[in-house]
Amino acid sequence: MSPDRPVGDLFRRFRDRLAVEGPHRLGGPGGHGGHGAKVTPTPDPARGAGGAWPGANGGPVPAGRERGSRATAFDPGPARTDAGAREAGLAPNPPRDVEPAGRPRRRGGRGGEQLNVPPATFTSYYGRPILKAPVWKWDIAAYLFTGGLAAGSSLLAAGGQLTGRPALRRAGRVTALAAVSASAYFLVNDLGKPSRFHHMLRVAKLTSPMSVGTWILTTFGPAAGVAAVAEAAPWLPERGLLGLGRRLLPPAGNAAGLVAAVTAPALSTYTGVLLADTAVPSWHEAYPELPVIFAGSALASGAGVGLLAAPTGQAGPARRLAVAGAALELWGAHRVETRMGLLSEPYATGTAGKLLRSGRALAAAGVLGALVGRRSRVLSGLSGGALVAASVCTRFGIFHGGVASAKDPKYTVVPQRERAQRRADQQTHISGPGAGPNGG
Repeated sequence: MSPDRPVGDLFRRFRDRLAVEGPHRLGGPGGHGGHGAKVTPTPDPARGAGGAWPGANGGPVPAGRERGSRATAFDPGPARTDAGAREAGLAPNPPRDVEPAGRPRRRGGRGGEQLNVPPATFTSYYGRPILKAPVWKWDIAAYLFTGGLAAGSSLLAAGGQLTGRPALRRAGRVTALAAVSASAYFLVNDLGKPSRFHHMLRVAKLTSPMSVGTWILTTFGPAAGVAAVAEAAPWLPERGLLGLGRRLLPPAGNAAGLVAAVTAPALSTYTGVLLADTAVPSWHEAYPELPVIFAGSALASGAGVGLLAAPTGQAGPARRLAVAGAALELWGAHRVETRMGLLSEPYATGTAGKLLRSGRALAAAGVLGALVGRRSRVLSGLSGGALVAASVCTRFGIFHGGVASAKDPKYTVVPQRERAQRRADQQTHISGPGAGPNGG
């Protein structure tokens, strides 16, 4: 290439020639560029003088410009509308004036796409739940009940001890020992090995409800045992070594009974804290109510023991305990079934719903019978049995409700979305529309 003909001049000349003659004369699309016979475009009456299309501003477009070419500054191209595409023999891609096949129609028979989003299905990968449901079985639900029964009975025994009611004291102490022994069995059975319970005593972690509960149970158990054994002191001989035990056991039993009564509130409520500390949705959300429900259930079951075992003349503290316990239990159960929105549903349906409704009915019947049957031994016994059965139904109902909420993904997904939406709305409210670093 000679130095007097730079590349820029060659390109400008090529561009000018292309604009005047069109791609047909230069071997572009639609032409052969001098190789073989040239094709002469058919005259079209729609073209202007010289066989040119009218341009965008009314001026002519060079004749070599075919209507099927791409839009340029000279010509916007034919397929800007469906009508123009049909005139040029082209098919719109995609067709814009024809309703897409297979699209759902709106209600009322009008065309168009469906505006509302179809209902979401709350599933997870491979059909598995989002949370792993608790592996606990019925023995943990029984553990919840027996722990509350032991706590309530020890409080009943302390009331009988302080008010001079030996039958009430004796019934409470013996029941507390039997219930705490059953609790230890159910707990060890769930752990699988007795040594695991012993290993949990190697540390004391206040932030762990399980660790705290283990130490509470360890403190309560021996105290309840000494108090119950002290009830056998009158059966011992008056002389000898056993006679010494006959004289020492009553005061030791009184002190141990008070220690057990002091520990009883923690024993009755820590299981509620333990359940609320898990990731199970309906347990975790009910953290304010579960300790209250379990405390009320413990008091009601202890009162039931007193109404069953003590004569009517000594059952006054049991009746008062029944009223207080049933009130707490009914209030807490009503709250978990109404306060938590979607997460209240597991407590109102299925097995949990049936158990909790039965528990409410039995608790109300037990309190009514305790108040009406002050002088009827039979009616007091029936009321006591109803209160104990109400405690069983309540504990098992709470247990089954939490397990059901862990198995269904919607109880995990929907509350998470609602919390995220509330945070977003709160952030928008704080920032305001258009808020920025300069307050604009």
